[in-house]
Amino acid sequence: MLLGQQLAGIKFFGPPITYDNTKIPEKPKLRFMDKVPQLPSNLRPPKLQKKLKWMRGPEEVHNKLVHGQYGIVATGGGRLRWGHFEMLRLTIGRKMDISRMFAIWRVEAPWQPVTKKGQGQRMGGGKGVIDYYVTPVKSGRIIVELAGELEFIEAKRILDIVCPKLPFKAMVISQQTLDGTAATADRLKVENLNPWTFKYVVQNNLGGSHRWLSPADHKWFGKHI
Repeated sequence: MLLGQQLAGIKFFGPPITYDNTKIPEKPKLRFMDKVPQLPSNLRPPKLQKKLKWMRGPEEVHNKLVHGQYGIVATGGGRLRWGHFEMLRLTIGRKMDISRMFAIWRVEAPWQPVTKKGQGQRMGGGKGVIDYYVTPVKSGRIIVELAGELEFIEAKRILDIVCPKLPFKAMVISQQTLDGTAATADRLKVENLNPWTFKYVVQNNLGGSHRWLSPADHKWFGKHI
């Protein structure tokens, strides 16, 4: 190309995104979550065990977006306290444009009791009193969804503020991200040329691996440890 020469060509741009099927609800912001579950007056608040199985492993139910747009997904297990719910509600409600956006919860209010004994008490004496309530979360659980007339760059700018403040690893995702991740996993599984996968090694007890593998390895084959 000669210096100073200008060339003109035909450019093709994709059609703009339409939001004809998007309907903003009457209350677009995240609703307030109770700090303590509301129980009948004649029922004493029960005390539960820690139950690490409620935080460990993959989420098999609430792992898809309802509105098919954007949200926050947990990439590790953990427990949400009431302060995390308030942080999410206030931050997202302050940053979002309620005239064209809305947000919904994908986790329930704190319901699992956590007990604690007072400082300086002797060992024994039974289980301590209930100190606060939490919501256990597994890896792959959708925490919050943000939908409406907005693009991914807008949603990411809002949700990136709250992701680092959660008590477990989380990331901002879109429906395209979920579809791409699932397609990549299926493609790698089909194109894999190595028959000695971790799952094959565990199921066939190669090298006597059953002697040192944990029950989690037998169940999830090296994932969600």
